[in-house]
Amino acid sequence: MQERIVEIILFLVSELKSNKQLNDVDVTLLTENGYTQTEISTAFSWLFERMSFGQELLVKEQDSGRSHRVLHEAEKMVITTEGFGYLLQCRQLGLLSNADIETIIERIMAAGFSSAGVPEMKSFVAGMLLDTDNQTGMNGRISLNSDDTIH
Repeated sequence: MQERIVEIILFLVSELKSNKQLNDVDVTLLTENGYTQTEISTAFSWLFERMSFGQELLVKEQDSGRSHRVLHEAEKMVITTEGFGYLLQCRQLGLLSNADIETIIERIMAAGFSSAGVPEMKSFVAGMLLDTDNQTGMNGRISLNSDDTIH
């Protein structure tokens, strides 16, 4: 479920980057694509919590426009082109920093994956973004129960 929440967050952030306000985002597109109301609410909750605690919603790095991580030969044997592309997409949208990408790659290599594609990357990105132990000042839970609603 967390991977699906990250997909919604990616959609919302791309909408924000196209100068839309959150209240202008058409969530019917999300429900038509099979996302549940709980998943949509959780994604909005994640965004609102980051905004309300004054955290940067998007990662801004000085070198983000000038440098790109290149995979080592051993990493290329494990990480698929599509999987690495997903990480770069998350970085371009500002959800991950260069350090986050480095951490994810290190974890994949240390875990001994034979192949890491988009599904594995989604799982690692979800772990990075939705890890409440990693978020300073976030006392609330990030994941909603199936009967929770945001009012």
